[in-house]
Amino acid sequence: MAKTEILTYDYVIDYLSKNNRPKHLLLGNGFSMAYDSGIFSYNALNKFIETIGNPLLKKLFFIVDNKNFELVMEQLDNFLEIAEMFGTDKKLISQIKNASEELKNSLIEAVKELHPEHVFTKPEEKSTACFYWLNEYLEKGGNVFTTNYDLLLYWVLMRNESKNHTDGFGRDKEDADYVPSNEANYSELRWGKNKSDQNVHYLHGTLPFFDGGIDIIKEEYTTKHYLLENIKERMENKEYPIFVTAGNGREKLMNIMHNKYLTYCYENLCAIQGSLVTFGFNFGQYDDHIIDAINKATKFREDSQGNLTKLYSIYIGVYSESDAEYIESIRKKFKCKVNLFDSKTAKVWE
Repeated sequence: MAKTEILTYDYVIDYLSKNNRPKHLLLGNGFSMAYDSGIFSYNALNKFIETIGNPLLKKLFFIVDNKNFELVMEQLDNFLEIAEMFGTDKKLISQIKNASEELKNSLIEAVKELHPEHVFTKPEEKSTACFYWLNEYLEKGGNVFTTNYDLLLYWVLMRNESKNHTDGFGRDKEDADYVPSNEANYSELRWGKNKSDQNVHYLHGTLPFFDGGIDIIKEEYTTKHYLLENIKERMENKEYPIFVTAGNGREKLMNIMHNKYLTYCYENLCAIQGSLVTFGFNFGQYDDHIIDAINKATKFREDSQGNLTKLYSIYIGVYSESDAEYIESIRKKFKCKVNLFDSKTAKVWE
């Protein structure tokens, strides 16, 4: 069998540009590891689930047959309200309260371990370099998709005041229309107002995004508190971050389809055209839902001008020969042309 050609990242971008091919980007955990492998060398949230010690929490995760933090925390809150209403044994109520607090506190600790705040005090050059790298897609009509729920992508786009990205969030004017804009009160950031222009998609959610019941809310940095402190405050008020963690592809897709924001992002991945470039995404055994979305995009459909279009090819970044061999072993899963490039030639943070 002939050895697979490994392209360079610059070659891929030049080729797609010369052929006027629309291009999109899919980021995985390797995007964060390339920034700082010492911090992002493992998924702290998944590790937390696997090593959780509280027997009540272990049982609850098993009963709901799910690794969804939001669902488990809501179940605990509901159970506690019912137990207190019916005057259930005080010892049991105490156990539920303790389990709930442990889950919330442990989640915050896992998040801090995933990326402590001081990570964002690194030289400006890193965020600037990454911003220009991302802009290759955003300023040319492409979409950026990520399965990461850490703060790196959000941080880069905010820190560089990106004008080419839209995550679908915006503020609603809460005063009457006749009140001047500079005097009006506006809502917190709600998803949906700008979704028609959305080009940044957090496929598995992200820590600053919260499901408020009716609205999806985005937490912001404030002058008073770090973002992680704001997240903790929301959790104490029984609001929980939206993210899809452990589970196989089917379980992840089920979680996605039960949230309007995640569903919208996933459906956008199913509808991309041209070519998809991936960086730091290994298409592991629990990523079949992502492959399914890519394959749905390979079907012909009409664009807004009535032209037939589809996803023609994917360019998968690989770090090593074993990575390349693995992609070769699953090549037949993809219904479009598969190309490989050396991820080390993509200078994301340099």
